[in-house]
Amino acid sequence: MTPGGGTTVQDFVALAEIELCGELIIAASTADEERLSQDRIDEVLMVGVSR
Repeated sequence: MTPGGGTTVQDFVALAEIELCGELIIAASTADEERLSQDRIDEVLMVGVSR
């Protein structure tokens, strides 16, 4: 239920974490190997890449 007045609260950190989890799930579901390597996880999460 939405509080009176229709106020919406957004947690941008939580939304970013959900997006990253989604990217990992997509990568895992399309991977040929049983588990993603640490290098592949870093690539998916763009570790070391400035945005």
